[in-house]
Amino acid sequence: MTAPVRLHPMTDRHARPVLDIYRLGIATGNATFETEPPDWARFTAARLPGHRFVALGEAGRVLGWVACGPVSDRCVYAGVVEHSVYVHPDAHGRRIGQMLLDELIRSTEAAGIWTIQSGIFPENTASLALHTACGFRTVGTRHRIGRHHGVWRDVVLIERRSPAIT
Repeated sequence: MTAPVRLHPMTDRHARPVLDIYRLGIATGNATFETEPPDWARFTAARLPGHRFVALGEAGRVLGWVACGPVSDRCVYAGVVEHSVYVHPDAHGRRIGQMLLDELIRSTEAAGIWTIQSGIFPENTASLALHTACGFRTVGTRHRIGRHHGVWRDVVLIERRSPAIT
């Protein structure tokens, strides 16, 4: 039997496990174009403080995280954010990603944010399925949008438009 999972706002005390989980995602080769996580100062500077959460398991162990940042500083895009969600490999299959995305959706809608978007490698079928289950739709595929370890990669652009925002 596993301990219940609690969601908590991400703080500086979560820095090491959050960046470790990010590093594990990077190592899969199908999570991001990044090759190394940034330092904590750069990580937090790029993400909105009111929309960063961790999933905590037994003894407060960080099992996953979700965070978002603005897509642009232009006022017309004030309600559009880009997000990332990562779950520790040992915690896969426990619906932690869905819990984290649900919390992100709740917090962003409460703040008047109308669109959450992300780009996902098409090979990351688990992430695509998770996002579909959480109400995201595929906008399209950006073909050969960037090189990753010397190989051109496609990215599936997904978004969730808030029905709460008119």
